[in-house]
Amino acid sequence: MNAGPAFDLPVPDIGAWRAGNTGTEGVWQFDSGRPGRCVMISALVHGNELCGAWALKGLLEAGLRPERGRLTLALCNLDAFDRFDPADHDASRFAEEDLNRQWIDARIDAADSSERRRAAALRPFVACADWLLDIHSMHEPSAPLLLTGTQARNLQLARAMRSPEHVVIDAGHQDGVRMRDYGRFGLADEQAGDTRSLLIECGFHGALASRAVAQDQCLRFLEQSGALDAQALARQLPGWRLADAPHQWALEVTGRVVARSNAFRFAAPYTGLEQIAKAGSVIGDDAGTPVTTPHDDCVLVMPSTRQARAGVTVVRYATRRRLQDGPS
Repeated sequence: MNAGPAFDLPVPDIGAWRAGNTGTEGVWQFDSGRPGRCVMISALVHGNELCGAWALKGLLEAGLRPERGRLTLALCNLDAFDRFDPADHDASRFAEEDLNRQWIDARIDAADSSERRRAAALRPFVACADWLLDIHSMHEPSAPLLLTGTQARNLQLARAMRSPEHVVIDAGHQDGVRMRDYGRFGLADEQAGDTRSLLIECGFHGALASRAVAQDQCLRFLEQSGALDAQALARQLPGWRLADAPHQWALEVTGRVVARSNAFRFAAPYTGLEQIAKAGSVIGDDAGTPVTTPHDDCVLVMPSTRQARAGVTVVRYATRRRLQDGPS
């Protein structure tokens, strides 16, 4: 495997913000004392995804406080982050197992790994949050992706945020439940009340642009949540808002390819969002078995072999439509 693209994003110094103010390391919470939503922004769910840590550090350094409701800022997998090495950044994705696959109570209560114990510490904050933005980045260079799940309420929020250009409608992850889908966040619209949860993939882990995307998404999410108004955000976070997307595309996931071994290889250097015209087109090889597209006009979402091994998703298939063309 080649070394991949250069890792240009510096490691943020979060030492001043590591203790938190809640009694839980890395977790900050601010209460306006006024009615409003409990809003949470999480970063470093994976220890090599630095863009979100930069964004939360910026929010804390700016002294940002909610005008309504409560705001929780969580630096999540500190054990994994402490192992970060830009020369081998994939090795610090997690310490023992993926923190973003542990979000059901049975796994959390087992407390038999570093990540499950950390999920237990974070769980009270996730459980009380009404709105959640979970900040991530990607193994390969690609345009940012906003993952909404299948609930219409999250897709409506993605429209209101007007960025990024590509919005992924996905039903979750086969290897386990993401934080984005924990508890009330995973309920159907008619049962979930006033909850919203989004996961933003800001681009390649080491790209400087991923930090700018993370900052922009924080600002847009906070504005939509009502925690602060647009004027206050512009004043306290100058330069954070990027241009609106000229239009938004909904990428509705139709299936996925799960590797059978670490021998999986793509047929071309896909980076994501390629649209393959014909069903049955060969896009890869899995230990001698051709891997083909299941339908015409098939969009490849987040193709990567950097974590390829048996049981790991290496690409998702999707259809594409203009987001304003109607609900999923």
